[in-house]
Amino acid sequence: MSDSSRRLFLQTAAAALAAPLASAADPVMGMIFPPANYPVPPEAELLYPKGVTFLAEGLAFQGMTLESYAEAVPRIVPSALKLKQRGATGISIMGTSLTFYKGAAFNQELIDRVHQATGLPTTSMSSGIVDGLKVAGAKRVAVATAYTDIVNATLERFLKESGFEVSVIKGLNLIRATNAVTQEKLFDFSAGVFAAAPKADTLLISCGGLKTIDLLVPLESKCKVPVVSSTPHALMNAVRLVGVNPRASGYGSVLAKA
Repeated sequence: MSDSSRRLFLQTAAAALAAPLASAADPVMGMIFPPANYPVPPEAELLYPKGVTFLAEGLAFQGMTLESYAEAVPRIVPSALKLKQRGATGISIMGTSLTFYKGAAFNQELIDRVHQATGLPTTSMSSGIVDGLKVAGAKRVAVATAYTDIVNATLERFLKESGFEVSVIKGLNLIRATNAVTQEKLFDFSAGVFAAAPKADTLLISCGGLKTIDLLVPLESKCKVPVVSSTPHALMNAVRLVGVNPRASGYGSVLAKA
């Protein structure tokens, strides 16, 4: 190697060592989703484009039924361990109905199981909506969901156990294929649910498969109350868990003051 080549090599190596390792230093939020091969949702990068890395693992469950949840639950801890092996520094179980369907104590039990198995800080999508409702100052909630009446009954129980009054709860009666719900239909349905609950102080839209990020501001404008929904506010809760500022502007009052 010539002297000039050696100098260039040493300069390049020194520069590489001095460069900040931002991606390596960022916390890594590992997320467990009910469907198989579920990608990191675009809402994650939209709300938190820097300062945190997101990973996803899927459970391959068969639909939003009590039987499917029970069948998928044993795969939660193994999925969490996979995420830890991939570098996760925190875990969120990103299925609302999957984590609320047996009540608030069971939601916490699932969180505790994952934490004990991985040693990582852990939360869930159901804990995320509770976090969002608390930030909103909610007491009486109108609830619009993707679910059947059977699943809605378990959500009502969970919300009551978590300290909220449910003014009305209505669902789209879906078991799967939530991506077929148009934004217009979801807006009209959610606004209609709120209109049926004149004493509600907050609107909750529950189901991680419903795309709500672009509806938060329009629905708050229409209903004149804070709006909480599964994916955006579960992400808010998850990044806070790993030390990231959860505030995000332009996506409703709750994220703006998180």
